[in-house]
Amino acid sequence: QVQLVESGGGLVHTGGSLRLSCAASGRTGRANYITWFRQAPGKEREFVGGIKWVSGETYYADSAKGRFTISRDNAKNTLYLQMNSLKPEDTAGSYCAGTMRSGYVPVNEATEYSVWEQGGEVTVAS
Repeated sequence: QVQLVESGGGLVHTGGSLRLSCAASGRTGRANYITWFRQAPGKEREFVGGIKWVSGETYYADSAKGRFTISRDNAKNTLYLQMNSLKPEDTAGSYCAGTMRSGYVPVNEATEYSVWEQGGEVTVAS
């Protein structure tokens, strides 16, 4: 079982940047997908983007494309979500999630993930 520890978040103004980190430990080789979700108050959890760990292939929600970038440090088993050009509608609590499932995985579906770590709040002030 993989364990995830998320850090980062904070308060910025519109157009600002923040970075989230998700450190994986345990049997990381079996964490086939690690993905970020977010949840704003009163709204459902929303897919943001993630990575297929072995291949390094990244995937993003339309709302994140062009503004957010996922990268990783293999030596630290850590994933990063760099968020640029932040907007007030990006304000939400963040979650890092992992799944050991292989084959086809609908990566945008929260139900596919068995390991969850709640991270920091991302607050974007106008």
